[in-house]
Amino acid sequence: MSLVGGPPDTGLILGPDPRGPRRARERENRQLAVRSTLIAIVSSIVFFGLLGWIVANSPGWPAFQRAFLDPELFAKTIPRLAEAFWVNVQLFLLAEVFILAFGLLLAVMRSLPGPVLFPLRAMATVYVDGFRALPGILVIYMLGLGIPRLGLPGVPKDEFFWAIVTLTLLYSAYVSEVYRAGIDSVHPSQEAAARSLGLSRAQSLRYVVLPQAVRRVIPPLLNDFIGLQKDTVLVSFIGIVEIFRTAQIISAATFNYTPYVAVAVVFLVVTIPLARLVDWLISRDRRRAAAGRAA
Repeated sequence: MSLVGGPPDTGLILGPDPRGPRRARERENRQLAVRSTLIAIVSSIVFFGLLGWIVANSPGWPAFQRAFLDPELFAKTIPRLAEAFWVNVQLFLLAEVFILAFGLLLAVMRSLPGPVLFPLRAMATVYVDGFRALPGILVIYMLGLGIPRLGLPGVPKDEFFWAIVTLTLLYSAYVSEVYRAGIDSVHPSQEAAARSLGLSRAQSLRYVVLPQAVRRVIPPLLNDFIGLQKDTVLVSFIGIVEIFRTAQIISAATFNYTPYVAVAVVFLVVTIPLARLVDWLISRDRRRAAAGRAA
């Protein structure tokens, strides 16, 4: 029996709202996040402000500023360096295509089972170990300057061609290991299930194992390609006029090192967004894996 003007008597005993504690925790977590962000901002301002004060009040700061931080030369240099950076972009994009294909081939060769295919596994292993052990600049010198001097008929002498070749050979060794880690991460039951459905070993590798492996190694591959983008400046030592060589020319003409600082700024502007993209992809993969385990 309900009271006049009161709520109807349903016969149920109403308890506290179960969403209350959860909302309180969420509100507390938001407050903690805001407080942590503010502390991080203030501490960063204090640290970098103190560091800047120490540098600006050092005895050699005026000479350093004239040699490395000439604003007028910086403004004049940036457009020319940005134009030269297009050569680095071309090197990066073309080499990346060949690296992805050749690195995958090496990874598959190293994953081939059976004693009959041991020679292929051995060749791939020797290649990967060799190019991972050699300094990149040494390989660039030996191939970019040495092979064209042999005078072999039909062998290109263009520096751009040999820059693509050396970058491909160097980074394919690293990328193949990333691919191989992805292949090894696929559970053997996946291949066994594919074989039970009538697929051959090659078909199970192509349609079952490799798609899963490649999807898992995308973030590490992007990390390697960030390194590749920076290492395109190494080919300047065989005569390619790209952003670093252009900075050398301007610095030699002006007796000033500000162009090198401008090169650093260009790479920072291009590389940092790519690094944040890699972090976001890694976080997304972790969230998906956690959601899959919870399901």
